[in-house]
Amino acid sequence: MGKGLFSTLFGAALVFALVGAPAQAADDIASRLEICSACHGANGTPTNPATPIIWGQQQNYLYKELHDYHSGERSNAIMSPMVKSFSLDDLRKVAAYFAAKSWPTKQSGAAPGPLPEGIAMCRACHGQDFEGGQPAPRLAGLNYDYLISAMRSFADGKRTNNLDMPGFMRALTDSQREAIAHYLSSF
Repeated sequence: MGKGLFSTLFGAALVFALVGAPAQAADDIASRLEICSACHGANGTPTNPATPIIWGQQQNYLYKELHDYHSGERSNAIMSPMVKSFSLDDLRKVAAYFAAKSWPTKQSGAAPGPLPEGIAMCRACHGQDFEGGQPAPRLAGLNYDYLISAMRSFADGKRTNNLDMPGFMRALTDSQREAIAHYLSSF
């Protein structure tokens, strides 16, 4: 085999390997994340209503939460050990992977009623339609059980990985938090 043919074949193999590498890396992340469906659902709908929806969630928010589990800023018996097995670079890939998926649609649900008292302050970060963005997660369509649990955790100081949320949640009454959680879950 001549040098020209060898160089051409070697060059083609190198290009093929480089082009195939990102797909293989994406497949590797996808295969490592199959276990997530046990709680977060194979179709994006969590198996337990107290578990958050991560499909289609804001990428920056997903990364922040994963980073907080990784660093110990946030603790969970299931999530903390799982997340610590990933590098910070891999956590960025995990966040991008789930953010790129479609938010699961609900089969049916009542249209949201009038805005509950106290929800107006949520729009500043979570958007006019509560679909999130920089810097906050989507709230519209999350399960009531997850929302009320998160809101209570912020209100009673059990969850502290956000500087503003504890104060906002403490300023609301229990019934206001419940009304807001019902409203947001109805989307």
